[in-house]
Amino acid sequence: MSADSKFPRGDRDRDREEQNEFDERVVFVNRCAKVVKGGRRMSFSAVVVVGDRQGKVGFGFGKANEVADAIRKGGEAARKSLFSVKMDGRTIPHQVVGVCDGGRVLIKPAPTGSGLIVGGGMRPVLEAAGVRDAVGKSLGSKNRLNVVKATIDALNQLRSAEEIAAARA
Repeated sequence: MSADSKFPRGDRDRDREEQNEFDERVVFVNRCAKVVKGGRRMSFSAVVVVGDRQGKVGFGFGKANEVADAIRKGGEAARKSLFSVKMDGRTIPHQVVGVCDGGRVLIKPAPTGSGLIVGGGMRPVLEAAGVRDAVGKSLGSKNRLNVVKATIDALNQLRSAEEIAAARA
């Protein structure tokens, strides 16, 4: 009896389909060197953004001794942190500022057809979320991890017009 025969075939197929429906982007990989008696010991960390391009996005941070393992761990963490983004067609419903540590990002809605005019760590997050038209500016830190976290914070703050009207009433 092989190791694969313990699991029904449908479960493996479902897991494979679930992985294919998400777009996984590696934002950056960082190499860290620890000096030990025998020389340098390398380790790696990776920031990964996962989204379905239809309003769901999440990010993860993975650390390991190999790059591939760090990316895999980051992808798993990103799938666990998925959340829904409020959108207005192809863009976001209103201007929003996201903050994380020293990283601040400003994201504004843009007219249809203008595309994503953002840079740094914001682009992979917004692309994975399915936002196609937006203007963004990174204010403060250029640290890509903090920019990604600030972008996630900004997307969490978005509210639809109906939610805002209900809160005012």
